[in-house]
Amino acid sequence: MRAVELIERKRDGGALSAAEIDFLVQGFTVGEIPDYQMSAFAMAVVLRGMTAKETAALTASMVASGERLDLSRFGRVVDKHSTGGVGDKTTLVVAPLVAACGAPVAKMSGRGLGFSGGTLDKLESFAGYRVDLTTAEFLTQLERTGIVVTGQTADLAPADGKLYALRDVTGTVPAIPLIASSIMSKKIAAGAQAVVLDVKVGSGAFMKERASAAALARTMVAIGVAHGLAVTCELTDMEQPLGMAVGNALEVKEAIAALRGEGPADLVRLVRLAGAEMLVRGRRARDVASALARIDRAIADGSGLAKLRELVAAQGGDARLVDEPSRLPVAPRVEVLRAAHTAYVAAIAADRVGLASVRLGAGREKKGDPIDLRTGILLRAKVGDRVERGAPYAEVHAAGRASDAEAIELVRAAVRWSGARVARRRLVLGRIASR
Repeated sequence: MRAVELIERKRDGGALSAAEIDFLVQGFTVGEIPDYQMSAFAMAVVLRGMTAKETAALTASMVASGERLDLSRFGRVVDKHSTGGVGDKTTLVVAPLVAACGAPVAKMSGRGLGFSGGTLDKLESFAGYRVDLTTAEFLTQLERTGIVVTGQTADLAPADGKLYALRDVTGTVPAIPLIASSIMSKKIAAGAQAVVLDVKVGSGAFMKERASAAALARTMVAIGVAHGLAVTCELTDMEQPLGMAVGNALEVKEAIAALRGEGPADLVRLVRLAGAEMLVRGRRARDVASALARIDRAIADGSGLAKLRELVAAQGGDARLVDEPSRLPVAPRVEVLRAAHTAYVAAIAADRVGLASVRLGAGREKKGDPIDLRTGILLRAKVGDRVERGAPYAEVHAAGRASDAEAIELVRAAVRWSGARVARRRLVLGRIASR
């Protein structure tokens, strides 16, 4: 086989066999097929798509590029994943809560991709937190604490690790076959028996329309079923940021507040929804009602917060910051934005807020960029809220970059006002699940 012929066939709308896809994936993994050819293949997939059979073959090949963990000795392990959004710190809250309820949580997370923040970047707000656990360390910690949140190891789906980084810088992120195979190859390789997926929909997500989000969800459920996983996909709104905080340390503070029972309503609702589904899928609760009661109890009795403390300490982070979040990284300058007139918040463009966070240094302009954990945006109002003239509706936490002024204007432009009362946005848009 020749890579260029396969690229040309996909470019022209043809289908590839499982053997041909495996040739590309394994060749790319070991360096025999260069980045520029895999970039061309990824762009051909963006433009031409893949059949269900091709997507399944791509996923299987990425799983086969490394080892597949066997976590059966830990019981029924459940994983959770979000397709990415602005202000989405759900994992930081729900993973400790579910683990506190007795369900082992084994999660491999990623870095920020575009204006979508990454769980690993947020966790690194805890000084010393390690995101590079080996497979042996991953397994040891899961056995000892019942929870692990780390980066993808070199041994698990290495093809996806390479392709994920390549897509970020070649404009090939928004393609359902590539997104679905990337997410599911990691979940299958990491050994969880059940997966709860949060598929974001809206301006602050990769999937802008509900129809495309539903198509992605159906694809991931089908892949999961084919590999013996129980999968639930919740479609959730990302037309405005989730919660109030956008930016790494700011989001960690908000996650800690949520574990203390003081989180914003939309974040708490999503955490309860995802947590309950994880407990049901993990067979730790007989139904959603009893699962919700367990999640609420883990918040009320502090066991979820204690599990976050345990997680941070286990991975080398400064666990004292869980109890003293004021000591997390703080930006040197805060610009407070105030309402010019008394009005209702009609819209908050999540994509503009996300882009503002990148300009502030909280996200990456390109692969490998360092990020500033201190910076970001703290909203003081959400869609449907009434804001009095002169009252704050947002704070911009800045560190003195040349692009700070642009970021501030992006936040201003993101908020649309109305003199009339505005309905609050619907958070949960749909559900697609395996049996």
